This record gives sequence, structure tokens and C-alpha cells, in this order.
Amino acid sequence: MMNPYIEQLKKNIEPLRQQIIQHKVYGVLKDIEDIRVFMKYHVYAVWDFMSLLKSLQQNLTCTTTPWFPVGNAETRFLINEIVCGEESDLDMHGVRKSHFEMYLDAMKQIGCDTTEITTFITNLQSNQTLENSFINSSTPSEAQEFVNFTFDIINSKQAALQAAIFTFGREDLIPGMFMSLVGDIHKNFPNEVAGFKYYLERHIEVDGDHHSHLALEMTASLCGSDENIWKEVEKITLKSLEKRIQLWDGVYNELKNS
Repeated sequence: MMNPYIEQLKKNIEPLRQQIIQHKVYGVLKDIEDIRVFMKYHVYAVWDFMSLLKSLQQNLTCTTTPWFPVGNAETRFLINEIVCGEESDLDMHGVRKSHFEMYLDAMKQIGCDTTEITTFITNLQSNQTLENSFINSSTPSEAQEFVNFTFDIINSKQAALQAAIFTFGREDLIPGMFMSLVGDIHKNFPNEVAGFKYYLERHIEVDGDHHSHLALEMTASLCGSDENIWKEVEKITLKSLEKRIQLWDGVYNELKNS
């Protein structure tokens, strides 16, 4: 039986969810160059998703030594199961890679310049701030806003809010969102986009079934029956969906202006 809080939340966020699934950006992705622009923006969402995932794991399990049991064993299982799949899945050649690394491979296969995202990551690894890393890598402003919002939630240390945007802004959303994309791309560009197609189909397969169910269970467990937490969760989820729309608007505007 579905959790009534989740049912209500899903109902309230559905208009924004539909705006994302039916966004006009999908209709202007006509050729390889358009896909490159899309990936240049989207890679930031792929990367900060991994950061959000690891922050949840840190909050819900023990990732330090000495080890102690933290929280609920069921929740620990749920987040560790998702981490395992996202951080060490099999790529199209049967090689273990994170979904972010798969995405970078797909960008390279399609001829997309990865200098921007790799510069951003390198800057962060040398202890630069997000802001400086954005500036040094010329990150699009919409991608900056998207990542900044994610890190505001990460830095809140509130597991329920993190789980909410993870579940309803990411895992529960991805299959429907990417189903809009995957159809015609491979027919038109079978060789260039094989890696991207594999990435999309992997998300549809994994997130549309296994991971989305695990994420829903995790969110329900963390929020319980506290009305105030569910209200806060709804507010944050709506904002996360708005940030996704703004990210897609950024792609659309760049494509139309070019």
C-alpha cells in the first residue's frame, strides 16, 4: 500500500514534473552538435547527483572509523544498495565504472569537449570553492544554479531533504525524462551516440524500477508521519524541479540563439 504522504506529494509536484518530461528542449535536439550542447549542461547534474548520493550515505551510515551502527539497518541497506549501483555499475563493455564516468565516456564518443567539466572537477580537487571552480571552467550559469541548490541541500545535513530531492528530483524523475530523449537519437546517429544511449537506457532500466523503489522507501522511512517534515520536503522538491526546468531552459536558449 502506497504511503499517503508520498501519494499527496506526487500529486502536488506532478505539474512541474510534466513540464520537465514535456520540455521544449527535447524538440530542438536535431543533430550531434545539439546533443553536445545538451550534454555540456547535463553533465553537471550527473556529477552533483553523485555528490548528493554520497552525502546521503555519510548521513545514514557510518563512513568513519572506529565504526558504530548508525540509524536504521533497513535505511543503511537501501542507500548502500543505490551507491553500489551508481558508483560501480557495468558500462557497455562490461567494465566497472560510476555513472558519471560512463557519461564522460559518452561525451568523448560523441565528440563533446569535456575540458569544462574536467577543469571544474580539477579545481574542486585542489580545494577551490564551487564559485571559483565555476569561474575557472566557464560553467553555464544555469548549471551553476543547479549545482549550488544541490549543495545547499547537501550542506543542510538534513537527510530527509536530501532523500526528497534525490528521490523526486532525480531517481523518480529520470526514466520519464529520458524516455523523451532516447527514441530517435540512436536511429539518426547509431555509432556516435551508442555510449549515450547505453547510459540513458541503463537509467531507465535501473532507476525506473529498482532504485526508484528503494529511494521511495528511504524517503518514507526518514520522514515518518511528521507533517512539518513532509511540508518542508514538498517545498524543497518543488524548488529542485524548478532548478531542473531552468537547466533545460539554459540548453534550449543556447541552442535557439546559436
